[in-house]
Amino acid sequence: MPDDPERTLEAWQDSMQAEHAAAIANPDPDETHRIEGITQVSYRYSFAYDADDDCLRRVDRTQVDDPQEPELFSCACGVRGMTRTEAREHLAALTD
Repeated sequence: MPDDPERTLEAWQDSMQAEHAAAIANPDPDETHRIEGITQVSYRYSFAYDADDDCLRRVDRTQVDDPQEPELFSCACGVRGMTRTEAREHLAALTD
């Protein structure tokens, strides 16, 4: 009987979630730990047409939104995709 692809996927997801949880709960004390988050800010660019060169030249840039708090965090040690709570738990585990 062939493997069930859905069951294989579920097993892989469970395994990856378990590895992720273990990496959060058991940080390597020999690694550098620094939590980072990335957020995007949008800008509106204005262009003028330069007929002599037949090209567009940027003339203005306006920020259209403010940076938001990141939703996902990573650690310099390599753990990625943590929530704020998981990131805090990861660093707190270093002091346990």
